[in-house]
Amino acid sequence: MSQLVQMEIKSGVALATVDRPDALNAISGDLLAAFDAAIDAVDSGIAKGEVRALVVTGAGRAFIAGADISEMTSMTPLEAEAFSASAHRIFARLEGLAIPTIAAVNGFALGGGCELALACDWIYASEKARIGQPETKLGLIPGFGGTSRLVRRVGLAWAKELVLVAEPLKADEAARIGLVNRVFPHEELLPAALAAGESMAGRGPIAIRIAKQVMQDGQDADVRTAHALEQRAFGLVFASEDRVEGTTAFLEKRDPDFKGR
Repeated sequence: MSQLVQMEIKSGVALATVDRPDALNAISGDLLAAFDAAIDAVDSGIAKGEVRALVVTGAGRAFIAGADISEMTSMTPLEAEAFSASAHRIFARLEGLAIPTIAAVNGFALGGGCELALACDWIYASEKARIGQPETKLGLIPGFGGTSRLVRRVGLAWAKELVLVAEPLKADEAARIGLVNRVFPHEELLPAALAAGESMAGRGPIAIRIAKQVMQDGQDADVRTAHALEQRAFGLVFASEDRVEGTTAFLEKRDPDFKGR
């Protein structure tokens, strides 16, 4: 795997660290390819039962400070569209992982960095974090999912302000509007994200996967369809060995030993 994304796995949690600190972890074509390979590694770990949660963070003082402008300046319109399509494909893979994903935003998460964080299930932020979509300052627009995921996360009016005014938010304000779930002292951010991952790694993996999928599918459906999806999924989990193990362990007052079956 490329050194642009460092990967380690411990206690069922994969930690992916974007490692291009000299460029504030800016997203280049090479970094996108490295992140794609990191998702391959996570998928492999999920299949083996070794990975049950993912935390994404950045090395140095940035999470990801945006796309690599020096690489983008020479792009033709068709090349820019292809660059956007590549990021959309990879971020959709991240969003669709069958495990919980947390963005641990340790610093600047601007442009593509904000968009990558939005592709995770939720965001934990350092009190030092700055999060936003500043593309219009450069005569650009968000190109990696910001115009859609941001609206779904914070609502249309806040998304418009973030994109059109193009000023980043401090962590506490990002939390206030629901862009960020929680804010931590800087040194506590990564331990908190990993602890949440370890907690989820102890839950039933089939239930986690199905619950996540139902919520994602249901958010764009009318309420009757969303309820129907939930009813069907609720029945499906009853066919799993994990459901038998979880309910039996509860009645026997012991910790369950989930196998993902």
